[in-house]
Amino acid sequence: MLPAKQERMVREAVAVFDDVETMEAAIDELLRSGFDRAELSLVAGEDTVVKELGHMYAKVEQVEDDTTVPRAAFVSEQSIGEAEGALVSGLFYVGAVAAAGAVVASGGAVLAAIGGAVIAGGVGGYIGAAFASWLDEHHARYLQEQLDRGGLLLWVRTWNNDREKKAVRILNGHSAHDVHVHGVPDFGK
Repeated sequence: MLPAKQERMVREAVAVFDDVETMEAAIDELLRSGFDRAELSLVAGEDTVVKELGHMYAKVEQVEDDTTVPRAAFVSEQSIGEAEGALVSGLFYVGAVAAAGAVVASGGAVLAAIGGAVIAGGVGGYIGAAFASWLDEHHARYLQEQLDRGGLLLWVRTWNNDREKKAVRILNGHSAHDVHVHGVPDFGK
């Protein structure tokens, strides 16, 4: 057991990307190379940063090595698309089933049940599409906020020298800049 004043340190690779596509390509390669999604993080959204730090940073370089900056899990564009699809189809389904059940329970005819299901499903799908659009806009705004401050900052937890070298090689291979490795306290242990 470590004395109370000593913190266990772990290492992580740091990189800044100038666009979403390049960062996602690097992340895809990291995942294919054995890194876990849980080992990747980005700067949290502006509201969270201001809440946690009391201010917003001006440039990404100011927070690359700051362990107090709140972080967020990486969410791919593909995952956003899947969430949007789930919202639209899920609310369509719920609306349709609820309407059909209400019509049948009230003694309505099968044709009325089908008509009610189609109408309610369409309304549910429309509500789902509105939520999906909001989700897409929210994600795009978050990414643009990061880019406006100098780039998309990615941290990759590395547990040993081999993984450290692999992460740095992959990040450099995808046109990241300010690629380096630093130590951070391991709060998970």
